[in-house]
Amino acid sequence: MGDLIEKWATQVAEAELSGTLPRRWAHTQGVAESAVALSHVLGQDTGLLIAAAALHDVGYAPRLAATSFHPLDGARFLREECGADERLVRLVANHSFALLEAEERGLREELATEFPLLDEPLLVDALVYCDMTTTPDGDRTTAQDRVAEIRSRYGDDSVVGRFIRRAAPEIFASVERVEAALAAQPR
Repeated sequence: MGDLIEKWATQVAEAELSGTLPRRWAHTQGVAESAVALSHVLGQDTGLLIAAAALHDVGYAPRLAATSFHPLDGARFLREECGADERLVRLVANHSFALLEAEERGLREELATEFPLLDEPLLVDALVYCDMTTTPDGDRTTAQDRVAEIRSRYGDDSVVGRFIRRAAPEIFASVERVEAALAAQPR
């Protein structure tokens, strides 16, 4: 089943992003590659993580951008048009502390009600790790450099800038927990 959901997720993401948003597609591919590297930490949930990594930014696709808040738009698309697995949809909806950005946008209650955060800390942290250690071009980076890049790109006074400043401590903590889990794995 894992291989099927991974292939399906990659096909959906490619169809929605590669033609209209090639840089976002490059980032998505890098995030998914990072997820593959976590297989020995996540075990049976690896396929779910890879699928969520492939789909985490699908809501940026122009045809899906109903609210202009990509986690919510992507999750609704996956639920309504694709009939995707609930855990996958909730991971996409809540990736990288989206609830904090939803609050900045006046969408917190909507996101939290429609797509409650999964009570699976390692899985949630793993998606944060994959997203926040991948550049917009799909290369590896540190979480600190990624947060700095986002702040620089959007500006500190923008909605995204305010969100990323608030989320940074949580992002860094998630990345540290995943790095600790990776370090604890036998090589």
